[in-house]
Amino acid sequence: MADPTREPDTRKLRNICILAHVDHGKTTLCDHLISGSDSGIIHPKLAGRLRYMDSLLEEQRRAITMKSSSIALRHRGHSVTVIDSPGHMDFCSEVSTAARLSDGALILVDAVEGVHIQTHAVLRQAWIEKLTPCLVINKIDRLISELEMSPREAHIRLLRIVHEVNNIVSAFKSVKYLNDVDAILSGPAGADDVAFEEIEDDEELMFQPQKGNVAFVCALDGWGFTILQFAEIYREKFGWSFNALQKALWGPWYFNHKEKKIVGQKGVAGLKKARPMFVEFVLEPVWSVYQAALKEREEAEVVVNKVIKTFKLTIPPRDLKGDPKGMVQAVMSHWLPLHEAILSMVIRCMPDPIAAQSYRISRLLPKREGVGDMVDSSVLAEAEKVRRSVEACDSRPEAPCVAFVSKMFAVSTKMLPKYGLDGEVLDNTSDEGELDECFLAFARIYSGVLRPGEKIYVLSALYDPSKGESMQKHIQAATLQSLYLMMGQNLQHVPEAQAGDIVAIRGLGQQILKTATLSSTKNCWPFSSMSFQVSPTLKVAIEPSDPADMGALMKGLRLLNRADPFVEVTVSARGEHVLSAAGEVHLERCIKDLKDRFARVGLEVSKPLVSFKETILGDESTLENLKSFLASSEYVEKATQNGRCVVRVKVLKLPPSLTKVIDESSHILADILGVKVETSKSLDTQVASAEEGEDPIETLRKRMMEAVESDILSSGETDKDRAEKCKVQWQKLLKRIWALGPWHIGPNILLTPEIKGKGTDSSVLIRGSSHVSERLGFVDASENENAAAETSSEVTEALYAEAERLQSSVLSGFQLATAAGPLCDEPMWGLAFVVEAYISPLPAQSDDSETSHQQPEQYGIFTGQVMTAVKDACRAAVLQKQPRLVEAMYFCELITPTEQLGNMYAVLGRRRTKVLKEEMQEGSPLFTVHAYVPVAESFGFADELRRWTAGAASALLVLSHWEALDKDPFFVPKTDEEKEEFGDGSSVPPNTARKLINAVRRQKGLPVEEKVVQHATKQRTLARKGFGRSGIIPLNGNPIPIRAGLGPPVDGEALPRLLLHTQGSNLRPCLSHTSSHPLVQTSIGSEVEIGMSPGLDHDQTPTNSPEPYYETCYHAADDP
Repeated sequence: MADPTREPDTRKLRNICILAHVDHGKTTLCDHLISGSDSGIIHPKLAGRLRYMDSLLEEQRRAITMKSSSIALRHRGHSVTVIDSPGHMDFCSEVSTAARLSDGALILVDAVEGVHIQTHAVLRQAWIEKLTPCLVINKIDRLISELEMSPREAHIRLLRIVHEVNNIVSAFKSVKYLNDVDAILSGPAGADDVAFEEIEDDEELMFQPQKGNVAFVCALDGWGFTILQFAEIYREKFGWSFNALQKALWGPWYFNHKEKKIVGQKGVAGLKKARPMFVEFVLEPVWSVYQAALKEREEAEVVVNKVIKTFKLTIPPRDLKGDPKGMVQAVMSHWLPLHEAILSMVIRCMPDPIAAQSYRISRLLPKREGVGDMVDSSVLAEAEKVRRSVEACDSRPEAPCVAFVSKMFAVSTKMLPKYGLDGEVLDNTSDEGELDECFLAFARIYSGVLRPGEKIYVLSALYDPSKGESMQKHIQAATLQSLYLMMGQNLQHVPEAQAGDIVAIRGLGQQILKTATLSSTKNCWPFSSMSFQVSPTLKVAIEPSDPADMGALMKGLRLLNRADPFVEVTVSARGEHVLSAAGEVHLERCIKDLKDRFARVGLEVSKPLVSFKETILGDESTLENLKSFLASSEYVEKATQNGRCVVRVKVLKLPPSLTKVIDESSHILADILGVKVETSKSLDTQVASAEEGEDPIETLRKRMMEAVESDILSSGETDKDRAEKCKVQWQKLLKRIWALGPWHIGPNILLTPEIKGKGTDSSVLIRGSSHVSERLGFVDASENENAAAETSSEVTEALYAEAERLQSSVLSGFQLATAAGPLCDEPMWGLAFVVEAYISPLPAQSDDSETSHQQPEQYGIFTGQVMTAVKDACRAAVLQKQPRLVEAMYFCELITPTEQLGNMYAVLGRRRTKVLKEEMQEGSPLFTVHAYVPVAESFGFADELRRWTAGAASALLVLSHWEALDKDPFFVPKTDEEKEEFGDGSSVPPNTARKLINAVRRQKGLPVEEKVVQHATKQRTLARKGFGRSGIIPLNGNPIPIRAGLGPPVDGEALPRLLLHTQGSNLRPCLSHTSSHPLVQTSIGSEVEIGMSPGLDHDQTPTNSPEPYYETCYHAADDP
């Protein structure tokens, strides 16, 4: 039981984050919450303009938030920690860090723009992290001033927004409910009745204004309200029932003025001017104040004074002396203060840490069990005790201390407090040598009490307390230096932090890279990994301008990797340092941080490196694909150099849904197959996969089968028997999965070969085993053992043993082939390979023992030969089956006014986009357009869009899916129609796929088949006698480079001559000067007017009247 002296403090804590689409008003709302709280940090007149939480210069310059920042506020005896998070998709990782440390979320929606793509994303993030959300509809003033809506029209729009947000949350609930039902139906039959009673079937809407969890605000002017506030206002004014007003002020309820009672729609059927109570009693008073700002000052004062008198407001006279707009703002902010509405809603509707951790525990610390017979029961008992402490939010000093670090962030040592709690001067020397940067951990305490100077254990996400000594590399001991309370831009020393507090911790910079779990005991399970909305897709290669600065760059990259939760730093196969970011804005910030803070050297940044994948064309029908694969006897055959092993490969294109399931489940597969991956960079794309009690193997197997069935149905197969046969065949293939690739968890499958009898010429088939199918539960282990036992008696023991050893070589060849395809060395995508590798016995050797030992090794190690043969055969099989390039696609949401719609489509048309839909937002002049944009075409897209639409259009890009290009990179016109359209083979320009392949190959240093010189002509080397002076002369106002000297002799006389040189052409215009004609200008291959010369008669004799002189300029090689 918790200490009663600390219980009230924890009960009065609230930890919330603010989540929204970009530019929906999060930071402006934060300013008003800070100015209205008891902190006194911001003056109310500066709120909304100061952007206090945006402490970086780049944030202030761009007017967008780039990091999550925390501040502790006081309101009515409660402590509210508010975390402001970015809305831009490039910084979505900061949203994940904010959501993990919070218990509730304020979801902001723009009243004009409505629900957008990032609104969906943050609602999903809040659902995954089990946060309690409240809805805030912002920018209500725009409905009045910009759209000029009436109160009734605004009511309809607000209804639609609330309904739309509720629909999104209801979809999440439906998915969870269906998954729970499926899990129970697939379980033991006797437990169904009991289990169905435990399923939570919550049909109640999440956001209901009458419950007080929806606020209507204008953050810019500093006012806002909830239904409960107006219910209280009218209860005090008229003495009406608060509960009745609370229910009636939202929904189809009307006030009958004759009967003085609240009625439904039937009660006002005959009244023409009847309007809902929300319109009459809430919106109309607000509209009257704002409409007063549009009138003359005298009329505005009358309306404002009426509102002041009606609602008994106290407003300083000086606030009413400004312009009508300032007067309205003063009245509204005093009448309906924004901080009062929001903070009161937070305290009333959002849980305290004790209540929140009791139901969030399944997400934070899911129940786990030790694996193996050697597990110490006392270790598991203590780990379970720690878990119960976290669940109860135990804040006693003797409780085990557990905290979670969601990110590391760098601050300048100048920002650290200079004095301690007792006034002593602190040593704020940087941990990073010459750099004045200090790394702090952004953490929340979930159990116990944390104090500076204490020893704490840092647990990585892979730590398992049940495995003892083998986990030493995943646990480190550290001593905490300082604890800080984060106040936006400032830090305050605190002596301790208890359960529920959010603090910054100094002293963990060397132990934590990005995230970690902190525990006072080794016997503690690490917290579950955070989920991110997207993955880093934009990659650039970086090198210092001065090669001597390489050491500083490498150190700077290490610091940047630690400071940014979402950046990835890798070294490519060519030795380049590759920086991966979420988007262009994120990349620009990373480069700026490297130059100015972490590396402090000049940088050379390459063009973006785009990732592609390679696949084959295949048939549109899943059934036809499978039918042609099973019936085909076309194998690609390769042999090792010594001729002992013959490899035969054929390839099948996997159904798209199955490929997507395998790709999305890579981290689940890594856990099942025991493959090590970086869990901190995981991309959690499944809403229900992390729920407690689900078997990941069973869930994945079920999803794979459902994907196959959905593809069969979507292929349009009407014959049920054929569809069922196809399903059975796929079930058989899924029982033959030997491995996945690349990297053992990729979306390509290696199938075990079918056993059709004994190999030819005493050769033995390398059969492999259905290892992955066994792990996924498609096949029992006993079946594999029986299959191996059948063959042991048919072949010699030595040859069979060698075939057994060569299985790893076949696997390695498959992994190499799928990691680098034949088109441009990019990973393969959605392919299944059947590899039949036959090995023959050693040929008869001579009696010379030395020769017999050397002969097998003259072509290299045999295992390497097999590996190379498998890799080459797989790549050749792909080339034989019409290979295609697969590119990543962004989902793009564009918002543009009507007059800029044409310019927006012009920009889209230049970037190979696919427009999905276009719709006009109801009640506004804005269009919303949804489209798919290739990642390769997205660079500079936002800047070009702003330039062409004069800044009126905006776009948000989110990585959506992978899509195969329908262009054949090896296309050559063959038919007459194709030759007429594209030309003959020599003049056909490379298509889009070929251009992309060539660009990637050049980037990787691979050979490219292209013509270096086109339309080449023979060029004669001219004599250089007398040519020695060069310069620039102006002709027609343009400077022309020249070369001067004596030209070829004419009639025995060497004449002065000037030759013009033009870049990029082998045709040279020339200037000639002869004794009979002045200096004249000529053009390439045509007769042009070249200036005034002495007039020439038709017999070429000079005349007294000047006239235009014409001359033809020839090819330089043919010049006379």
